[in-house]
Amino acid sequence: MKTIDINSDVGEGVGNEALLMPLLSSCNIACGGHAGDEDIMREVLAFAKAYNVKIGAHPSYPDKDNFGRSIMEISDNVLKESIIDQISKLKHLAEENGQHLHHVKPHGALYNQAAIDKRVAMLIIEAIRSVDENLAIYVPYKSVIAKLAKPYLTTIIEGFADRSYHQDYTLVSRTHAEGVLNNAQDVVAHVLPMIMKDNLISLEGHILPFKVDTLCVHGDTENAIDIVRALRSQLHSEGIQII
Repeated sequence: MKTIDINSDVGEGVGNEALLMPLLSSCNIACGGHAGDEDIMREVLAFAKAYNVKIGAHPSYPDKDNFGRSIMEISDNVLKESIIDQISKLKHLAEENGQHLHHVKPHGALYNQAAIDKRVAMLIIEAIRSVDENLAIYVPYKSVIAKLAKPYLTTIIEGFADRSYHQDYTLVSRTHAEGVLNNAQDVVAHVLPMIMKDNLISLEGHILPFKVDTLCVHGDTENAIDIVRALRSQLHSEGIQII
């Protein structure tokens, strides 16, 4: 039986976690870099505990003004300490609530940069290991960070259910008309080849080899709740187990 994890980025101020969390098998909680604070983290952790959802830290550049979606010109040491601090805060709050941190997924510009930049990728890997070397990391397929992290951390390959890809496996910009998929049926059509055939259909129409362990539907995508519901329904009908 084929299996898949469904994750979402949460705690980012959208406020839809009560509806979203029952539909997920894992989540990535903003931990103060681009969004979130301790009160929000505690609230989201409680939802995750109630529905037995795996929890992950979602650290970013410390840049709430740009929602972590722009590369910051800061030193490696400052960035590394910020990532360590963000992960540690969530880990501490989780343990206070009788939960344990399962994984880390970088956010926004940090995620995209680590996919292509060896220096940034290693900085993130080292930051995670300094907090807890048993944590997993969510990484893009065929990315620099996926390759570099493999000897050091459990790597979980992530695909984006609600984002289009170029033929080089990079994400299509959110500013592009087809960069974000917010129609549930479009998402299902995008996702099924990833799971059923290990293929990705790029924006340019190329069929590419693809491997995915977890699918992300962003919590702030329009119609996110309807998308995840439709996705779960279709996956169940195809005999795919959500874990």
